[in-house]
Amino acid sequence: MAMRLGVLGGTFDPPHLGHLVLASEAHYALGLDVVVWIPAGCPPHKRGQRITSAELRLAMTRAAIVGDHRFRVDDREIRRPGPSYTVDTLRELRDDNPGAELVLLLGRDAAQDLPNWHQPEAILELARVAVVDRAGGDDAAIAFPHERLSSPRIDISAREIRRRVGVGAPIRYWVPAAVEEIIRRHGLYKES
Repeated sequence: MAMRLGVLGGTFDPPHLGHLVLASEAHYALGLDVVVWIPAGCPPHKRGQRITSAELRLAMTRAAIVGDHRFRVDDREIRRPGPSYTVDTLRELRDDNPGAELVLLLGRDAAQDLPNWHQPEAILELARVAVVDRAGGDDAAIAFPHERLSSPRIDISAREIRRRVGVGAPIRYWVPAAVEEIIRRHGLYKES
């Protein structure tokens, strides 16, 4: 049986408990051998927005998953110059893992926007897509074959975490303690 690799990309600014629950549910429900967390180097959909350095986002992602054998972090998008296109990452993952089945994990909004991504047809040839269904959303809005992944709704967003840090509100239990320590040590999000 071919290895099944879950592919979880994102800015991870910062990675939080919602990401961890999603990755855990995907690993179990989709029968994945491993979930590969891929922090975006230069996310094309965030041009002009301020984001934390790639190195610190990578460090936070590594800290978030430390000790969990189901997960691994891949820094290829951070090492690769230029925009972080999913299609390029999937091609590289396929080349590095011959015979593996790639399962791209997407939220509903991202899945609905996939036709506007760079080379969407190639993405669908390279990987199966699993769409996270948190509230029984309408599959008719997603016009390509996909698997459904039910996951508990964890109403935590990286934007809200950054806002809370900026105003001095606690983020304990929103992010793993090791991620909170990196945020504190580097003074991240203070100006948010």
